[in-house]
Amino acid sequence: MKALRHPYILFGGTMAVFLILIAIFAPFITPCAPDEIDLHARYLKPSWEHWFGTDVMGRDIYSRVVYGTRISLIVGVASRTMGLMIGVIVGALSGYYGGKTDMILQRIVDVTMAFPFLLLVIAIAIIFSDWSLAEASNGLLPVFLALSAVMWAGMARLMRSQVMVVKEREYVLAAKAFGASDFAIIFRHILPNAYAPALIWWTMGLAQAIMAEAGLSFLGLGVRPPTPSWGGMINYGTQAIREAPWESFFPGAALALTVLAFNLLGEGLRDVLDVRGAGAPAREK
Repeated sequence: MKALRHPYILFGGTMAVFLILIAIFAPFITPCAPDEIDLHARYLKPSWEHWFGTDVMGRDIYSRVVYGTRISLIVGVASRTMGLMIGVIVGALSGYYGGKTDMILQRIVDVTMAFPFLLLVIAIAIIFSDWSLAEASNGLLPVFLALSAVMWAGMARLMRSQVMVVKEREYVLAAKAFGASDFAIIFRHILPNAYAPALIWWTMGLAQAIMAEAGLSFLGLGVRPPTPSWGGMINYGTQAIREAPWESFFPGAALALTVLAFNLLGEGLRDVLDVRGAGAPAREK
């Protein structure tokens, strides 16, 4: 109940639930399909008929912003979850076994974290964009793979430090004395007691993943048109920023509110769980 009274969690959690509901019920709360073209309705200002106005092709921007919520949440949740799974496994093995295993795995982590985050994501997205599956997924798969391939490193570094602390506690040493296997010790005794930093890392990283997806789409490396993506919509809007500023304003506002919501939710969880320094690694901020 303490968590529900925290202002950051209250606001961020409410916004997160609201965004999820929008993504689920998008077909029922939009007046038309997001790719429906009406060239006679180009650049209409926001009105009762078109709440957020229309774009250069006469498409309803409100409908496109709502459907763009699906893309942002899918990419954010999927890539962050995959990064969490990889990072937890690598970090647990590195922290538990130490020695050569730790040295090899941490050098891989160092190499991954040595590159600027966005540049590495762009490079990987370009590589994956040539796959046939990229065309079938309308550009969504390369974004997911690129973010997953980069985001795991921060989780691995964080989980390694947590495992190194937890593995020295009495109940872990007792489990070893009773002959428990390494697998059982790691997944039954260590990881369940190191979940708090991982939860905070995952939550706060959603905002980063959503921003990265928007950046890739803005550069033309993300989700391909006509699938609505906030980054792509902002890019198109810059071409007519004087004539139709609403075309980039509303997707930009949706992106800003989403990032704010998940950042506040992560900050609130960090306060409630009383975990210090468990946020995103420095290179991911």
